[in-house]
Amino acid sequence: MIAYRFGPEDLGRVRFAISPLFEIAASLDVLRDPARHAMHEPWVRRARDRLAGLDLSLLEAVVPSSGYRPDFVHPPPDRPRAGFASELARVGATPAEQVARDLRWAYDERPLPAAARILVEEPKRGLETLTALMTAYWRGAIEPVWPVIRGALEADIAYRAGRLTAGGPLAAFADLHEEVSWRGGALRVEREYEATVELAGRGLLLVPVAFAWPELWAMIDPPWQPAVVYAPRGVGTLWQPQERSPDALADLLGRRRAGILSGLAQPATTHELARRIAASSAGISEHLSVLRRAGLVAGRREGRAVRYARTPAGDALVHAAS
Repeated sequence: MIAYRFGPEDLGRVRFAISPLFEIAASLDVLRDPARHAMHEPWVRRARDRLAGLDLSLLEAVVPSSGYRPDFVHPPPDRPRAGFASELARVGATPAEQVARDLRWAYDERPLPAAARILVEEPKRGLETLTALMTAYWRGAIEPVWPVIRGALEADIAYRAGRLTAGGPLAAFADLHEEVSWRGGALRVEREYEATVELAGRGLLLVPVAFAWPELWAMIDPPWQPAVVYAPRGVGTLWQPQERSPDALADLLGRRRAGILSGLAQPATTHELARRIAASSAGISEHLSVLRRAGLVAGRREGRAVRYARTPAGDALVHAAS
């Protein structure tokens, strides 16, 4: 059992983050064993075509299929919504001694796979080779579907942040994963070994990862912030076709506003929504203002941008019209 023990300040320092690098590692598991991750079968078909001819042996070596996984390949994000390039730069800057330590922990007494030896024998060139491979993998397998994945992650973060604010940790963590429970001021994760992590004011990082299901990852080793990686709600419907605006909804709201409301099946910024339904950002913004005043959508500020989502009333309207 791993117990993340919360102090007086830690509940206020629970934060959420999105990690493109965790999606790479978790999706590699999906490709290795698609039968165990049948919900991702539509993605598997497309990803295998796009990755044809790419030698993944180095990536597979640093993301073993079982046991300890080197953390340097996917360090817990240091920002809520860091981009792929900035997170990959952190991998490329990993100290050689940390790379060697993580690989030693991963393989213990077993020989290091031949593909990974370059990371120990020539750390600088090895990390350059690894980051180039991760870039090719990202562009072929993840980037084309990133808007869909990110929408699901954002929806889960909004849900859990709301639950944490309204009902505290018991509400926020109750349906995180079957291996997780909240008891006695600690978040407990079922494992075969015992570890107590005193958060001591550092807080806990929660990272939803679309390809993680059915696994849950617990990160406790320094220098990283303690983190839990889990599958977001609704991941089982990730690859279902997007809702189309029905004629009745278009008759009621107008075709453009109906399209916007239907397009918010996953939360989005004005710019993302404009790309999603092939419209101008200025026009989308004007229609969103009307939908917001009608109580059908709500916005949440993220830095300089605002991310919009349907309200329960907006959901009900779309589903009723469907």
